[in-house]
Amino acid sequence: MEITLKSSGGAFNPIQINWIRFTIGGIVLLPFAIHSLRMSDMMLHWSDLKLFALTGLMCLVISMTLFQLAITYDKASTVAVVFCSNPVFALIFSNLILHERLGRANLISVVVSLIGLLIIVNPAHLTNPLGLTLSIASALSFGLYSIISRYGSIRRGFDGITMTCFTFLVGSVELMAIMGFTKIPVIASTMKQVSWLEQFSAIPFFNNVTPAYFWLLFFVGVGVTGGGFAFYFMAMELSDVSTASLVFFIKPALAPIFAALLLSESILPTTIIGILVIIAGSLVAFLGNKKRQKV
Repeated sequence: MEITLKSSGGAFNPIQINWIRFTIGGIVLLPFAIHSLRMSDMMLHWSDLKLFALTGLMCLVISMTLFQLAITYDKASTVAVVFCSNPVFALIFSNLILHERLGRANLISVVVSLIGLLIIVNPAHLTNPLGLTLSIASALSFGLYSIISRYGSIRRGFDGITMTCFTFLVGSVELMAIMGFTKIPVIASTMKQVSWLEQFSAIPFFNNVTPAYFWLLFFVGVGVTGGGFAFYFMAMELSDVSTASLVFFIKPALAPIFAALLLSESILPTTIIGILVIIAGSLVAFLGNKKRQKV
């Protein structure tokens, strides 16, 4: 996904592409969510709107906006690797918010993964502090969203697809409201006067939504956002959470390779070492969770 978005060459505003892909993704997931609600004999209530508004705010408005901005300012491969550290932050938040005990394997995973991040970041030779800060902030806020979503789904009894679908749809409405807000003449002109806020002035809805970009939008909307999440939750239903979480340490290995092949991005030796360390950290958590499930 990061490589595809980077290859668009800035054709889309970061907030705009966010709104497009999650609106499409929510619509793709909607039939699955409706089927799931019918199978479990559940109904949505107006009170659930507060929960979806909160998860939509954390996921789409905050985390994914930071993610899109990170892709704009940094290398696609770096953003992909750093974002995959979000389960580490989720573990920390689960301990702080849900008071879930961090097992020994998870604790080791957190430490090892953070070391991997530091190797990739290389604080002594920071070349792009803004892009890196945005990537870490995106991963951190997504980890927080994961825990809020989990708490809400446990409390209301929603499964992953239902929770994700309505998070996407309500979050897309929130994004749409923000985009409309930036079109107010006074606000738009004020933002234009500040260099780093200029791209948030009068955010377009359908600019460059043309046949030329059909396959890019189809891939990020249907393939990654809708299909990717659907396959992820189907994997959890057919196996377990640990097996489904394999995606988080397959991606850091694949993203730099795709970035090198498709975007001609260079892969630094420290990046390769950092990726291997993050994969090792995720593997520790994976094996630890497998063992705990068997017990």
